Amino acid sequence: MSETKNMNFNDLEQWLNERRVTEVECLVPDLTGVARGKILPRAKFTEDRGMRLPQAIVAMGVTGEFPESGPYYDVIDPTDKDMQLRPDPSTVRIVPWAADPTAQVIHDCFDHAGNLVPFAPRSVLRRVCDLFAAEGLQPIVAPELEFYLTARNTDPNTLLKPPIGRSGRAETSRQAYSIDAVNEFDPLFEEIYDYSDKMELNVDTLIHEVGAGQMEINFFHAQPLGLADEVFFFKRTVREAALRHDMYATFMAKPIAGEPGSAMHVHQSLLDVASGKNVFSNPDGTPSEMFMHYIGGLQRYIPAAMVLVAPYVNSYRRLSRNTAAPINIEWGYDNRTVGIRSPISSPAARRVENRVIGADANPYVAMAMTLACGYLGIKNKIKPKPEMRGDAYLSAYSLPRSLGEALDWLRKETDLHEILGKEFVTVYTEIKELEFDEFMKVISPWEREHLLLHV
Repeated sequence: MSETKNMNFNDLEQWLNERRVTEVECLVPDLTGVARGKILPRAKFTEDRGMRLPQAIVAMGVTGEFPESGPYYDVIDPTDKDMQLRPDPSTVRIVPWAADPTAQVIHDCFDHAGNLVPFAPRSVLRRVCDLFAAEGLQPIVAPELEFYLTARNTDPNTLLKPPIGRSGRAETSRQAYSIDAVNEFDPLFEEIYDYSDKMELNVDTLIHEVGAGQMEINFFHAQPLGLADEVFFFKRTVREAALRHDMYATFMAKPIAGEPGSAMHVHQSLLDVASGKNVFSNPDGTPSEMFMHYIGGLQRYIPAAMVLVAPYVNSYRRLSRNTAAPINIEWGYDNRTVGIRSPISSPAARRVENRVIGADANPYVAMAMTLACGYLGIKNKIKPKPEMRGDAYLSAYSLPRSLGEALDWLRKETDLHEILGKEFVTVYTEIKELEFDEFMKVISPWEREHLLLHV
């Protein structure tokens, strides 16, 4: 557990002094999960304890564009007002690759009246966790994050390839769970673990996934906001470490045609705050009614919420039949073909695994989404469908097949608007609509190959 977990501002100053920090990276995650902010000299950071940025900085698309008009500006002030950014002392970490002693601190976004900015990703996750707290419940999550290592690629028109390992060769076949395939990149992973240790990240197991050059890192279970922070830090760390070893690390959902996509599976359970016990199990060890209602909520609302965890056009290339990614929201025990899996465990560790989330999802938004769906299931006492005991790939698709379709589904599901916040849903869908329009301006090689001379 990080020593910074319960840190206040006085503790933060002492922490910075002990490490002789000279600069502070003041970070705020935007809708994409990119680290925005400013780098301040230590004295300036101590003096201000925060900074100002335009509201729209956390509400831009992956291309860096903003809508020109529309409902977006019913939420974002068209005069480009500032928001106040306040550091969360519990998030302070050293920047292990910096030449001079440098710290990084995640900030929360507030308006001038002192209210959390409702469309900032961290604010949305806080909002959902507060709903559980009001019910006397504490969500516990554990993400599993997949990613690809690729050779450096500076031309977006060139296909991605696996990187060269210690042997001098690149992977040409799938090496699921291969120890030797992981050892090909020992120097890189030693640095990743070293960086993670210095940043006190809650990382656990590293494995080689199915795809050529595809890896997975597991995190120990903890509270959602802290783990979302760690995933945010980890993505940044892996990309930095990979660059230092002359390769790229990518969290795209489907970076390489013909290879499996990358997911961020999120295990989740609920503790009763008063007793500390897992409410997904009855005293006799059987699944509780709340467990079933939670699954019912995931089944009912995940399809409409998919654009939150499959946020790009590329995301939907991963969600296809027989590609190790779900195509529906069937549920089952120890069944990896379903969208909602419950691993075999003791009653105290009973949990649900959401397998539909892509590695490209913003971790704050992803955790807010899955917890919101489960919360609605509990509040509305939604019963799940019967357990899927066979191959869920033989069942019909029940998830949206494209970004445009997913946007329509979320706009129509007003229950989710109430839980996540109408301002957030408005800003998010407007940004994604802009990205979709930008993508539709691009003509793909497939279209030139098959349509140019044949239609």
